[in-house]
Amino acid sequence: MLALLPPATLFVFLAPVLVGLAGTLLPAFGYLPAIGAHDLSLAPWRDLFAWPGFGSALRLTLSVGVLSSLLSLAGAVALVAMLSGTRAFGRVQSALAPLLATPHAAIALGLAFLLAPSGWIVRLISPEWTGWTRPPGDLVTIRDPYGLSLVAGLLTKEIPYLVLALAAALGQVPAQRLIACARSMGYSRGSAWLKLVLPQLWPQIRLPFYAVVAYSLSVVDQALVLGPGNPPPLAVLALRWFSDYDLARYLPASAAGTLQLGLVVAGLVICRLAEWGVGKAGRLWLERGRRSGAADWLLPVAAVPTGVVLAAGLLALLALAIWSFAASWPFPAALPLRWSLSAWAGAGERLQGSLGTTVLIAAAATAVALVLCVGCLEQEARRQRKPRNGLLWLLYLPLLVPQIAFLFGLQVALVRLRLDATLPAVIWAHLVFVLPYVFLSLADPWRALDPRLARSAASLGASPARIFFRVKLPILLRPLLVAAAVGVAVSVAQYLATVFAGAGRIATITTEALTLASGADRATIGVLGFTQTILPLLCYGLALTLPRIVFRHRRGLA
Repeated sequence: MLALLPPATLFVFLAPVLVGLAGTLLPAFGYLPAIGAHDLSLAPWRDLFAWPGFGSALRLTLSVGVLSSLLSLAGAVALVAMLSGTRAFGRVQSALAPLLATPHAAIALGLAFLLAPSGWIVRLISPEWTGWTRPPGDLVTIRDPYGLSLVAGLLTKEIPYLVLALAAALGQVPAQRLIACARSMGYSRGSAWLKLVLPQLWPQIRLPFYAVVAYSLSVVDQALVLGPGNPPPLAVLALRWFSDYDLARYLPASAAGTLQLGLVVAGLVICRLAEWGVGKAGRLWLERGRRSGAADWLLPVAAVPTGVVLAAGLLALLALAIWSFAASWPFPAALPLRWSLSAWAGAGERLQGSLGTTVLIAAAATAVALVLCVGCLEQEARRQRKPRNGLLWLLYLPLLVPQIAFLFGLQVALVRLRLDATLPAVIWAHLVFVLPYVFLSLADPWRALDPRLARSAASLGASPARIFFRVKLPILLRPLLVAAAVGVAVSVAQYLATVFAGAGRIATITTEALTLASGADRATIGVLGFTQTILPLLCYGLALTLPRIVFRHRRGLA
């Protein structure tokens, strides 16, 4: 039975991606029989290139993707290099947990409340410092034509993710010993970290960084809130055309999705070539042996803005909470004049339906992902054979392929199977993204379990099933719960997967929040955004607290 789980797992999360890509590529070249398009042609590409805002949309996509990816990598490296090996690093990781758990859409909504011309920052400094008694009409701080607010939104999510990846990789590298050795030879701490530690960390954070690049080049949820609307980024343009009542728009939309895939592939190839070039330059830098202290002032210069961005992200979450309880908050008051639960009461019906659906989808997708991942890891342990590196690339495939490039094709397949707009279809679409994160969260703790425990139980006559349920699962309860919390957070954050697989008829908290994002009812948006934030945090809290309760008399397990 266990032997069937690895191929079943690969099928569950790879089949939708491959089928979806085929279902998007064919319409991109004019073949979509469902709408009467039977002849292959380049007409969809001509329509895409002829759209008046295509050039601006393409430039915006590239500039936002490149800038946010590079800044997030530089910021994460600078922050970890400055703080690793100190007590402050643990506190910073704890402070970043809310940003890691919060969906991208909720972060974007909070930043919109924070950075808008009538937002919290302007309110805090007005009118004393600005003289403004009304929101400035000529100040563009969100949805700016250059996408800078979108870059800020991406940084608040990508930097914590890369910091977490670097922190995990640091556990496998003797960083402090390497730094001490280099300092004994006259190198500064910053230079030692960049010359000796970072090159050993890079192979372990390469795939997480590639996932950041892919997401930055194809972001939709944050772009709907923080990105410019006319022209929008390429992925948002494709989504608009996919949602258009004119079915003929599906063909240029598929071309835009295919182009989006090409941009991501090109971006990853360029990253790989850049690695080679930076590696060559780094070896020359090492061979020259110069002992300049430039890194010691460059790292703080990069770390300080990083801290500002992360602080802004935490303030954005606080702004969501405040707006959800604000009954009267006129400009330029720094805080609401009256507090009330009226927004929560008013959003009760909408919240009740979408919250129940969100929890059901997240719980189902996470449960299936846990069963498949645990089965694969147990099969791996019994065979005593670790998977090849190629499997890791397969796990990251759903994270590297732009969602807009395959979810429409997946929707076409679901329509043919008469599964579109059903909960099982949405759960499966979420599972495509939940499963890789659950596996990556659980794999290292499972593989680190001392095999002598199972051998000791077997020597006492315990069967493999009894060892699994009575030895392994209790010991690994905390990692299992943390992996489940990660799965729930990933599922709650899904927007495009819900829209396409649900055909726009299944509402979750995320789809409801983004539907209302352009509205004027900030209190209701705050309720939905704050609920998006609280749900994953509650799951993480349970994951950390429950083992302490269950194993309160067994210190080693708690």
